[in-house]
Amino acid sequence: MNYKETLFFVAKCLTINHEAHNKRIVEEMLQSNTVDWNEVVKLSTAHFVFPALYCNLKRASFLSYLPEDLVDYMKYITKLNRERNEEIIIQAKELNTLLLAHNITPIFIKGTGNLLEGLYEDIGERMVSDIDFIFSKEEYMKTIKVLDNNGYFTFQKTDNLFPGNKHYPRLINHDKIAGVEIHDKFITHGKYDNEFNYRYVKDDLRIINKICVISYENQLSLSIVASQINDFGFEQKSLALRNAYDVFLLSKKTIAKNTFKKFERLEHPLNCFLASCYEVFNKPLSLQYISSKKTDKYLFLFFKYINDRKLATQKIKQVIRKKTNRKARILVRFKRIYKSLFKKEYRIYITKKIFEKKLAQRKTDSIRD
Repeated sequence: MNYKETLFFVAKCLTINHEAHNKRIVEEMLQSNTVDWNEVVKLSTAHFVFPALYCNLKRASFLSYLPEDLVDYMKYITKLNRERNEEIIIQAKELNTLLLAHNITPIFIKGTGNLLEGLYEDIGERMVSDIDFIFSKEEYMKTIKVLDNNGYFTFQKTDNLFPGNKHYPRLINHDKIAGVEIHDKFITHGKYDNEFNYRYVKDDLRIINKICVISYENQLSLSIVASQINDFGFEQKSLALRNAYDVFLLSKKTIAKNTFKKFERLEHPLNCFLASCYEVFNKPLSLQYISSKKTDKYLFLFFKYINDRKLATQKIKQVIRKKTNRKARILVRFKRIYKSLFKKEYRIYITKKIFEKKLAQRKTDSIRD
């Protein structure tokens, strides 16, 4: 099996308990004994959907088609992930109680939010790294102080953080299993931030057992934004299956293609991700997207890169170079200076950076003398 065949097979497996036509196709492939399980394990692990793959195959009663040693391994990894998620849920609830006691309302987002709201039939399906929540500007700094006073800390210097970051440096607690990321933004890219932010989601929240999460529509958008915008999936024409699986599950709870109509700049990249999901998951009705010439062009390139992994690797390197070359750095600096004309926090950041450079230069000069 090549990369494309493996990707499409794993994607179909993730839908077999919702899409009857995919269940038939997957069972026929399993019965034919043509599945390259080494490639399946490699790809599903790289996309962080290995436990989800196991859970879906188990629910469909398809494990008998798999090698016995592979089933044992999948069962073991999923068990570990389930136990970790159980601890993450406990930690998240403790944080929720702590912050509510300080009149702060955390809005849980991404994987942890999905776990807390019960998006998955088995909590062992979702691989989660950190506990993420978003706050208003006013509650953001207050939350940092509360967590700092309750055993959470970061190894990163925080005396002059760039104000454009979407979250505070990752906080950890030696007695807790997960790191914590305190957001005041969803998106690192300024041109999209004004469209999808705290203000956009705050009036459409859901409260489940005193835990606050964003609406299904906004969850779906955020699942795409995290991959397509923050991780440059739109530029690389790539698809992250973990995010795509979340989008698939959320598409059963809302009309996916209508979710992006309120956006202007974000509508096209988000619709392109939905189009990729529609194709890779073998055309589920819930993942129907709005077709256009721009979307067709995106899909053409998407298929080009999943058919030719060398081209895909070159594209990834090209995007990385674009983000790190001298011209890009100059543009970033210009934007920071421009924003400093209007925003106090940017002026403070730039002033401190200049002072730090001058101080470092003085130390260097004194050593030379």
